[in-house]
Amino acid sequence: MAEQTTTEHTTTETEVTNSETQSPYRRGIKSFVIRAGRLTKGQQGGLDRQWPHMGLELSDEALDLPRIFGRDAHVVFEIGYGMGQSLVQMAHAAPDKDFIGVEVHLPGVGSLLSMAEDAGVTNLRTFKDDAIEVLKRIPDNSIDTVQLFFPDPWHKKKHHKRRIVQPEFAQTLRRILKVGGVFHMATDWEQYKEHMLEVMDVAEGYENIAGTGQCVPRPAHRPLTKFENRGERLGHGVWDLMFKKTH
Repeated sequence: MAEQTTTEHTTTETEVTNSETQSPYRRGIKSFVIRAGRLTKGQQGGLDRQWPHMGLELSDEALDLPRIFGRDAHVVFEIGYGMGQSLVQMAHAAPDKDFIGVEVHLPGVGSLLSMAEDAGVTNLRTFKDDAIEVLKRIPDNSIDTVQLFFPDPWHKKKHHKRRIVQPEFAQTLRRILKVGGVFHMATDWEQYKEHMLEVMDVAEGYENIAGTGQCVPRPAHRPLTKFENRGERLGHGVWDLMFKKTH
C-alpha cells in the first residue's frame, strides 16, 4: 500500500512493468490500484439493493445525463470519493443538483450506496471503474463541477508521475466542463498543493478563482471529513483550489 495522508480519499500504487516512460493517462502508469477488500454486510446490501438504481456501467456510448437523471440540472462529477460520506452529504444537501461519483474500490461503492439509501438520496449515481475510462464517455461541455478531494499525493519524487493532476488530465477535464464550470481540488499535503498550483495556473483555458498561486477558503458545500477534523486538531493544513474554465 502506498503511503497515506490523513484523509478520507486515498488511492494506492500498483507496479506495472514496462510502463515508467509512459504518460500517466495512457495504458501503463495508473494513479490507483483496485484494492481487494472484503465487503461488510451493509456494503454488500447497499450494492445488492441500490446498484440497479444508482449504478452506471461503462459502454461505448456517450453518457446521456438528462436521461440518467430524468432532468437537465447542474451536474457535479467527483473522482475518487473513498467511502462516500462527503459525496452523499453534498447530494443530500443539494437536491437541485445531480451528482456522479467514480470509485474503483468496491467497498467504497457499497458504502456510498448504503449511505445514500439511508439518507433517501436519489440525485446520485456512481461508476465502479477507472475514472479515465469514464471520462472518455462524458460529452463535451456537459459538466458544471468536477471534484477531486484528497487524491493520493504520491509524495516520493520517483512516484510524482503517478499524481493524477497533470497537464493532460487538466485538458481532459476542460473538455467535459462547461464554460464557467469549476474544477475543485482539495489536499492536505502541502507539496501536492504546490504541484496542483504549478500545473493548473498555467493550464490553457483555466482561471484560478483565488488568483494565481492562491487557494480559496474551504467552501461551505464541501463537508469536513473525520480525517480532516483530526488533521486540523493536529495542526495539519488543508487547501482548496478552484479553477474556472474560461474557454
